[in-house]
Amino acid sequence: MKTTLLQVVQSILSDMDSEEVNSISDTVEAQQIASVVEDTYYNIIAARDIPEHKKLMSLTALADSSRPTHFRYPDNTKQVERVDYNVGTASEKDFREIHFVDHKYFLDNMNEEGVLVETVSDGIDIFVSNDRAPSYYTSFDDYHIIMDSYDASVESTLQQSKIRAFGSTYPVFSQTDDHEIDIDNTMMPYLLAEAKSTCFSLFKGGSDPKVEQAARRLKSYVQNDMYKTKRANTRNNYGR
Repeated sequence: MKTTLLQVVQSILSDMDSEEVNSISDTVEAQQIASVVEDTYYNIIAARDIPEHKKLMSLTALADSSRPTHFRYPDNTKQVERVDYNVGTASEKDFREIHFVDHKYFLDNMNEEGVLVETVSDGIDIFVSNDRAPSYYTSFDDYHIIMDSYDASVESTLQQSKIRAFGSTYPVFSQTDDHEIDIDNTMMPYLLAEAKSTCFSLFKGGSDPKVEQAARRLKSYVQNDMYKTKRANTRNNYGR
């Protein structure tokens, strides 16, 4: 069972020797601390690759005949690592990896006898092929995904139901008593220590040395111990 926001707020209030609460809404201070916890949470997960925030996902198809190969990243997407498309049938699936390419490769390899589609802005021509399944994609605005082709003999636009993607998302944080903070037991002490340190600094006029020490120690620890299954250390390749 994950730790609730109320439990974290109560822990911080206790360490700060502040008034006890039964709900975040009981005092202004409790609400301020809840806001600090939320900010601290997003600061931590934005700077790290959190394993439990990775998942299989779909992409949102535009389902627009003028943009037959367009998809949109789902809300709260942090990063997409892989995209597959079912080039088979509903009964006999055949998922093929669709590789990401940069803008230059995509533009250099456009078939200008293909289908003209609208994309980045008015007056810019982008072409996609309509005689084969997709094999690669790019994104010009980090919001839409554009694949290179679709098979018009099979479908009028690429289908959301045929997408299988893998990546990471930003969880939704709700400032309510029973909100379970989406972070595992290894990371939770670090979140608590960082939030306590910030609260002491903001509301008590200075940080507590022991809280600061715990935050530094836990920061080093969680860098190498985020996965439940033991994994080999990843080392940088400096070309030597």
